Amino acid sequence: MGVNVADMPVEKKDALSGVSPRLRFRLKERAIESLLQLAALTSVAITLGIVGILSYESFQFFSQISIIDFLTDRQWTPLFADAHYGILPLVTGTLVTTIVALLVAIPMGSLIAIYLSEYASRSVREFVKPALELLSAVPTVVYGYFALLFVTPALQQLWPGLPGFNMLSAGLVIGMMIVPYVSSVSEDAMRAVPTHLREGAFALGATRMQTALRVVFPSALSGITAAYVRGVSRAIGETMVVTIAAGMQPTLTLNPLEP
Repeated sequence: MGVNVADMPVEKKDALSGVSPRLRFRLKERAIESLLQLAALTSVAITLGIVGILSYESFQFFSQISIIDFLTDRQWTPLFADAHYGILPLVTGTLVTTIVALLVAIPMGSLIAIYLSEYASRSVREFVKPALELLSAVPTVVYGYFALLFVTPALQQLWPGLPGFNMLSAGLVIGMMIVPYVSSVSEDAMRAVPTHLREGAFALGATRMQTALRVVFPSALSGITAAYVRGVSRAIGETMVVTIAAGMQPTLTLNPLEP
């Protein structure tokens, strides 16, 4: 007696054709899991590779240059005949520009976040926040030439003896550049604060500013701290603005009015 394939269960039909649906589903899940695991391991491998290369090159470097001279020498002239590899001028330049940038970005970014979270209407927030975030998409070389060709001449009107290359203009422009990082993340953290905390403060007679500063801001402090850390990291890692606006001469100074 012949067997009608059309009358057989679905799993038996697929078994005849090769693979059952359940096994096929498991194979797909295993493939997706393997792909995700490969992506995760790739990022770890790249990180370990970067650390390994830096460690190897550092070992080769410090086998020829004293680490004490590297940390304490006040000159960075690796291309000169009498080469010096002191990192102090580079570190001080980075710290000065970062401090100037944070003096601009943290107050301005925090005030913008408070306004967008507690004062701005929904339509204003939906317009201003994307416009701020677009600033982070501007190439850093544009910020560098903006600092050199606009900010520096404006500062020279206040300080006639200000050099054409100075850390003040570079720090100010870096501060404006990282404002979106600070304001966006801080505003998200403040918006995540439960509404009943605001309503409780209003019920006790607090004003909107008191509620923002004494209730919402402390409640969102962890997210705001993350925004500040992100801004600090971005300011420390910026090179193009500093290269264009502050000059490429490694000078050991803490005066932001100097190159």
